[in-house]
Amino acid sequence: MENRISVISIIVEDTGMSGRVNELLHDFGKYIVGRMGIPYRDRGVSIICVVLDAPGDVTSSLSGKLGMLKGVSAKTVVSKYKAGKEG
Repeated sequence: MENRISVISIIVEDTGMSGRVNELLHDFGKYIVGRMGIPYRDRGVSIICVVLDAPGDVTSSLSGKLGMLKGVSAKTVVSKYKAGKEG
C-alpha cells in the first residue's frame, strides 16, 4: 500500500484523556510529519492537528483508535494524490 498525506483533526473534550492521546501519537510517531496543538482554555478543550505520511491502513488505525477514546473526536482528510507524485 502506498503512502498518502493525511491530516487528522482531534478535539479532546475530556482532558483526562490527553495522556492516552499522546501515547497513541507516540506509537505512530514514525509516520507523523508534524503536529500542532491548541489549548482552548475558554472552552475547556484541546485541539490537535496531526499531519501523516502513511499507508491508508495506518492512518485509519490511528484515527479509529483516537475516535474510540471517551471524550475524543477525530476526523481524517486524505490527499487525493499519492505521496511523492505530482498532478
